[in-house]
Amino acid sequence: MSPVGSYEALMAAIEAGASSVYFGVGQLNMRSASANNFSIDDLRQIACIAQKNNVRTYLTLNTIIYDDELTYMKEVIDSAKDSGITAIIASDMAVIAYARLIGVEIHLSTQCNITNREAVRFYSQFADVIVTARELSLDKVKAITQWIKDENIMGASGKDLLQIECFAHGALCMAVSGKCYISLDNANKSANRGQCLQFCRRPYKVTDMDGGTELMIDNKYIMSPKDLKTIDFLDQILDAGVRVLKIEGRGRSPEYVKIVTGVYKQAVDAYFNGTWSKEKLAEWNKELGKVYNRGFWNGYYLGQKEGEWAVKYGSQATTTKIYVGLVTNYFARIGVAEIKMETGELQVGDKIYIMGVTTGVYEDVVSEIRVELQSVERSVKGEMCSVPTKSLVRRGDKVYRIDEKKE
Repeated sequence: MSPVGSYEALMAAIEAGASSVYFGVGQLNMRSASANNFSIDDLRQIACIAQKNNVRTYLTLNTIIYDDELTYMKEVIDSAKDSGITAIIASDMAVIAYARLIGVEIHLSTQCNITNREAVRFYSQFADVIVTARELSLDKVKAITQWIKDENIMGASGKDLLQIECFAHGALCMAVSGKCYISLDNANKSANRGQCLQFCRRPYKVTDMDGGTELMIDNKYIMSPKDLKTIDFLDQILDAGVRVLKIEGRGRSPEYVKIVTGVYKQAVDAYFNGTWSKEKLAEWNKELGKVYNRGFWNGYYLGQKEGEWAVKYGSQATTTKIYVGLVTNYFARIGVAEIKMETGELQVGDKIYIMGVTTGVYEDVVSEIRVELQSVERSVKGEMCSVPTKSLVRRGDKVYRIDEKKE
């Protein structure tokens, strides 16, 4: 289940093998301020693209809701139903009740903080899929999934057993299931209303009130957890009965969506077809390290009681992308893209991304560059050049050079 904050990310998720995607519209979702969001008018197109590719669509409507927002909330759900969206991800009972009333499938957000079987029993009357709290160990998750089988706990639709969903990769919050008040306290922006300003990710000093001595604690960002990564023990998650693996990151880039989705898709396939190996695991970890991350840890799944904190601000990705130009034409018969170089340079042997709303993320290594039909080793700002591609790209797509980061 892949995060989608743009059409580029939607296509990237589909290309990488996602079974489902999730996204927000408007202001009633937990990434309304920190991520790109679609509008209600986008729902039909998203559903159409996804259905053509046999991908399910989940709309996040998971903030708390006030009385003056009930009409808008119903409008969003009505539009989702009319557009063919698969399900709503929710935590507020007003959203849950209305979606159930009009026959829209419900998935329960981690904001419900579900940690035990009695809570699962209660919520099963409303939902077909439940996201358990991020703080649960795998032993506790497995006990819940086994109990669902033993007790034959059905989802609200009555079609199948209730399914359990867990986060598999991406950002974590220091607060229990994301219920944090730091942004509200400091800027009157509630994280529980999708307005988190990520004060926790900043560096802080501790000041001695008497002497004024200032300290940095272990040089760590002590409120900013490292990102969750479960690829190393994904087999244990699947053995625990988890059937939906959720990748966090609606605010992250299309290449993040493509690489992370692709890695976990490969790992799941390897688990089920018996081809899992240490060599593949090493390659998967290398790929995951290329895109945005704050460093990695296992979360609480394996019984860890304390968080692990980021050691520096921002991303620790091993690569960075640099915009170089725009695709101005594509010659399909010969598989060549014409590029207007708008900044920097491009050399033979460079790794590139070409991104667009229909293209998604195309990744390649530049095998040849031509300027005015002549083969050259590089092209620079202001030139028109052409490069061969292995698949279709489109006019208006953006071209990025991928550079290895230097310490």
